[in-house]
Amino acid sequence: MDFGPFLFLATLEGLVQAAVLCLTALGLSLVFGVMRVVNVAHGEFFMLGAVLAWWVTGWFGGHPALGFVVALALAPVLVGGIAWAGERMVLKRVSYDPEATIVATIGMLYIIQQTTLLTFGPDARPVEPPFYFRVQFPWFGYSGYKLCVIVAAAVLLLAAWFVITRTRLGLVMRATQFDRETAQNFGIAVDRVYAMVFAIGAGLAAAGAVLVVPVQQAHYLMGGDPLLLSFIVVIIGGLGSIRGTLVAALLIGLCDGIISVFFSPTLAKMLSTLAVALVLVFRPQGLMGARQRG
Repeated sequence: MDFGPFLFLATLEGLVQAAVLCLTALGLSLVFGVMRVVNVAHGEFFMLGAVLAWWVTGWFGGHPALGFVVALALAPVLVGGIAWAGERMVLKRVSYDPEATIVATIGMLYIIQQTTLLTFGPDARPVEPPFYFRVQFPWFGYSGYKLCVIVAAAVLLLAAWFVITRTRLGLVMRATQFDRETAQNFGIAVDRVYAMVFAIGAGLAAAGAVLVVPVQQAHYLMGGDPLLLSFIVVIIGGLGSIRGTLVAALLIGLCDGIISVFFSPTLAKMLSTLAVALVLVFRPQGLMGARQRG
């Protein structure tokens, strides 16, 4: 294959990765932006969404699209419910202290991971795509499902944008992010907002996992890479900046996909880590983050 078509193929693969990364990193950015909590367990919520998608689809016979649609609707809700319970039982009890929440979410990481291992076993679990067709380009055919992943992620991101910017819930979230004490004085139940935000962040990660699991496989150790890439995206985009998170996710996802196709996934991760180091040195607030005032 010539360089041009090969680059186009690598770009498509990068767009698929960027679409899923946008959803995952957006959830992490929301949690940090509103709650100021570094959620180390975020990758395990991604993993749990993929494993639950495999479990839910296994209950349905007939056409695989039926089970997949149910999984796409149900898995993020279940993962969000688990995250909500974890926030109530753990993070609220440590009063959202920055150091304590890091330790607490590390504990949540291992609890979710080991519970998944004990419940579903160590084997990688394939999920059948809801449909099979190929889009024929002049140089090659490409998976129609992967293209649909890009479209579905874009729709979910637009829905998240609408909720954050055009609804009362989004207004309450932004008010809480801006000034917690003032929000409380206006009668906003900040603790409930924190629980909702933590659940929404986990649900976004789970939705991304459900979309990508037919391309990959569900496995109890699959949360590491999404967590690493999400942290890279949030740092480069700017802590708490949703717009910066989406821009950085698109850039990192594209670069990671293209470099992985042309060279190796290891080199892609190394360059992403180098990008974080450069951002921290030359622009500590990130591409679109607000500079901290002294």
